[in-house]
Amino acid sequence: MRQHGDEKPKEECGVFGIYAPDQPVARLTYFGLYALQHRGQESAGIAVSDGCNIEVHKGMGLVSEVFSNRIIEHLQGKMAIGHVRYSTTGSSLLANAQPLVVYYQKGMMALGHNGNLTNAVELREELGKDGAVFQTTVDSEVIINLIARYRRGELEDAITKTMIDLKGAYCLVIMAEGKLFGVRDPHGFHPLCVGKLGDSYCLASETCALDTIGAEFVRDVEPGEIVTIDKDGLHVRQGLPKARDSAICAFEYIYLARPDSTLDGLNVLESRRRMGEELAEEFPLDVDLVIPVPDSGMTAALGYAQKLDLPFEQGFLKNRYVGRTFIQPTQEMREVSVRIKLNTNKSVLAGKRVVMIDDSIVRGTTSSKLVEMVRKAGATEVHMLISSPPICYPCYYGIDTAQREKLIANQLDLEGIRRFIGADSLHYLSEEGLMRALGRKPSCLACFNGNYPVEIPDDTFSKYEFEALP
Repeated sequence: MRQHGDEKPKEECGVFGIYAPDQPVARLTYFGLYALQHRGQESAGIAVSDGCNIEVHKGMGLVSEVFSNRIIEHLQGKMAIGHVRYSTTGSSLLANAQPLVVYYQKGMMALGHNGNLTNAVELREELGKDGAVFQTTVDSEVIINLIARYRRGELEDAITKTMIDLKGAYCLVIMAEGKLFGVRDPHGFHPLCVGKLGDSYCLASETCALDTIGAEFVRDVEPGEIVTIDKDGLHVRQGLPKARDSAICAFEYIYLARPDSTLDGLNVLESRRRMGEELAEEFPLDVDLVIPVPDSGMTAALGYAQKLDLPFEQGFLKNRYVGRTFIQPTQEMREVSVRIKLNTNKSVLAGKRVVMIDDSIVRGTTSSKLVEMVRKAGATEVHMLISSPPICYPCYYGIDTAQREKLIANQLDLEGIRRFIGADSLHYLSEEGLMRALGRKPSCLACFNGNYPVEIPDDTFSKYEFEALP
């Protein structure tokens, strides 16, 4: 299991696709991925197709690091798919960067995947027994193998048969045989939407990517749907029935998605503001000011302050030029990275009773460091409020939290956590308060309550994290 430089849950991936014969598809995909960079910073890739051949460029690092203007100009075609990755299954290797591109009986196919399969090991073993050869350690390669295996009639039929075999979370963009496909699992764990740019259509993990390229939002891809885009336009097919307990990941709204995105009809910024208002209803405090932990606690803190008519201040200033601190391998270096990334504004905090609002606590070490920093800046009281319930269980559907024994809320009760982080008081938003903030939208809350909608491996997440390639 990799080390992390901060405690925030990480989204596994972001995907983008566009079918636009008269447009610079690679450049548009580049801008779409740029808008989705928050969903993955380990690797990035773009594949383009002229309808038959597929050319791909991918590399480790940020979108701006992987692509140059020369590379983008070289990628010519009438459609493209793109991918940014933060790995939860499989190792951080160039071989695992996406889109994956393969040759199969009907030509070439490219695939980008956001999510995580819970039965990847079993499927991989079955395919291996039939002679399948794997070049990566990611579960996404299992998907592309299954599609190729089932390809007899229409490609849409092969995708449907593959969906029957898959368990867990997947949003897919697929490019093959002159068509672009978008696929969402029957539970709809993660978002996928359709946009229109002139006479062309595109797919994206979030609506912010559509806004970036000037596309108009058309619709969300519904759970279980297969969306096909080709020379005749947009076609929608229900691959599998929508699950009765379909539920988008609550953390998409709490932290992961960009605030300017709208997911399944609910605006992320507004939902976070309501989380702060619900915190104010549940745990009003007599304090001098409210400060957010930037940037994730910003909107919830504003909602809390406005609800209670309290001053809202930026007690922390964020260094916008800090790199990807998760590459630091030790706990000592992670704590240093907190001080590099954030600095307190002493003139705001000195002599004040402070409410500090963040979206989550995973291990607790970062929160304890932030409380300590605020006290050293002169605050007389430091109260910690969290705009989500306690994370007690790991996620198996594509959000990288931590192993169960490393989740502080799984090991300590509320008072134990409060003492550990050194706050004068601590309150987490209740599940009921979170659901009110989300307009009671069906949401996966498994990391809070352990009620997993799709069966999971018997032991820990590491059971199905594939070994690194030699």
